[in-house]
Amino acid sequence: MYKQWDKQFIGGQWREGNGERIYEDKNPFNEETLAAIRLANTADIDEAYQSAKKAQKEWEQVNAYQKVAIMEKAVELVKERKEELVQILIAENGASHIKANLEVEAAIGIMKEASTFPLRMHGQIMPSVIPGKENRVYHNPAGVVGIISPFNFPFHLTMRSLAPALAAGNGVVIKPDMQTMISGGLFMGKLFEDAGIPKGLLNITVCSSSEIKDAFVEHPIPQIISFTGSTPVGRHIGELCGRHLKRVALELGGNNAMIVLKDADVERAANSAAFGKFLNAGQICMSLNRIIVERPVYEEFLTKLVEKASRIKYGNPADEDVVVGPLINHKQVDRIQDLIDRSIQQGAKYALRGEVEGNVFAPTVLTDVTNNMPIAQEEIFGPAVGVIVVEDEEEAIKVANDSEYGLSGAVHAGSIEHGVEVSKQIVTGMIHVNDQGVNDEPIVAFGGEKASGLGRYGGEWALHEFTTTKWISVQTEEREYPFGS
Repeated sequence: MYKQWDKQFIGGQWREGNGERIYEDKNPFNEETLAAIRLANTADIDEAYQSAKKAQKEWEQVNAYQKVAIMEKAVELVKERKEELVQILIAENGASHIKANLEVEAAIGIMKEASTFPLRMHGQIMPSVIPGKENRVYHNPAGVVGIISPFNFPFHLTMRSLAPALAAGNGVVIKPDMQTMISGGLFMGKLFEDAGIPKGLLNITVCSSSEIKDAFVEHPIPQIISFTGSTPVGRHIGELCGRHLKRVALELGGNNAMIVLKDADVERAANSAAFGKFLNAGQICMSLNRIIVERPVYEEFLTKLVEKASRIKYGNPADEDVVVGPLINHKQVDRIQDLIDRSIQQGAKYALRGEVEGNVFAPTVLTDVTNNMPIAQEEIFGPAVGVIVVEDEEEAIKVANDSEYGLSGAVHAGSIEHGVEVSKQIVTGMIHVNDQGVNDEPIVAFGGEKASGLGRYGGEWALHEFTTTKWISVQTEEREYPFGS
C-alpha cells in the first residue's frame, strides 16, 4: 500500500532520483519493505534548491490572505488524511497508535499557528536622530530554507520547520531521514502540492549522506539550515554553516532529568515518569534520561515506577493497546544494551529487566545508578532509564546540571513555587513543574541550552527564525552634511 512513494519530489515533479542506489524503506517491526526509491544525488540537490529559489520569488509576492488560505487548506488536508498518516507512522516509524495520533495532532497545532504568520509579518516606522528622516524596518522571508529532519517524530519535527518557513514566505528543500522518508518528507510534498503552493516551492530529496556528503548544507542557495538530530551531527552542521555564513537552527540531543523532591506527590511523579520515559519507546529528544530522587521517597518512587512500567504493553505497534513498539533499527537495540551492560559493570542493578525481541526493547529500569555511569551520561533514546538517589535538594540540582546537555526536564515538588524555584536553577531550555519532559506547544519557545542546540522553534520565535530584518531609511527633506555640499 506504500509502493506509490517511490519518487523524489523536485521542481514540482514526481520523478526518479539520479543517485547510485535504490533504498528500501522498511517496517522496523517486521522488516517488510514498504517502498523502494532511487536516491537523489548532488545534481538533484542543486535542482531542488534552484527550483525553490525561483518559486520563492513568486511565493513572496502572493497576497498574505492567499498564503493564509493555502496554509489553512493544508491543515484541513491533514485532518482529512489523518488516519492514512497514522497508519504510515505505525508501519514506517514503529509508532504506537497513541504516539502516532499525538504526533499528528501536534503537527496540526504548529500548522495552525504558522497559518497566521503571513498576517504577522509586521514592519515598523521609527523616528530618527537625523532631521527629515524616517526609519522603516521590514521583516522579510529569508529566501530558501534547507530542512534536515529525524526519524523519531518525522511528521511533526519536519512540519515544525516546514510550516513556519513556508508561511513566512520561503522556499524549502527537505532532506528527511531515509528510514522515515514517507512520513518525514514525501507525504508533505503531496500535502502541500494539493494545498496549492507554487510549483517547485517545496522539494523533497531522499538521499544518503554517504553519497552527497555535505552538499545539502554547503549549497550556496539556502540562507538557513534547520536541523533536528544528534549533537555530533549538529556540531558538524553548525561548523559548516559558520564557515559559509549561513544561519542555523539546531535542535539536538538531550539528557533530561526529572527531579523528585521529598515533598512531592510520589504517585503523580511515577505516572509522569512512566509517560515521559516510555512514550515512543523513549525515542524522543525530550524523553526522561535520568530520574533523580531524594532519599526519603526513593524506595516508594522506585516501587511505583517499576509497577507502572511492568504493566506497559510492548510489541507490534499495529495492536492498538501497545505502547512500546520497535526501535527504528537493531543497531539502536545493541547500543542501548551496551549502555546498560556497561552501567551494570559499574554497579547499577536491574529493578525491571525488559526482554528484547527483534527490534522491540521492553521497558527497563535500573537502580543504584550514579551520574557518572553510561546510562546517566549518554542519551539513551530508548525505553530504559536510570534512577539516581540523592541526599538533598542541593545535590539533586547539582546532579541534574552535571551534563553537557540542556534540553528539557521536570521537577516534582509539594508546591508549585518550590518547583519553580528549583527549576530556575536547572540549566535547560525547557523544564516542567509537576509534569514530565515531553512537552511541545505551538505558541511556546522550544529549544535547548549547551549541547542541546541553538535557536528556538514555536510561535513568534519560529517566525523570527525564518525571517530576516531589513532597515530602509527615507530622507524626506534635503539633509545638511558636514562636507561635500
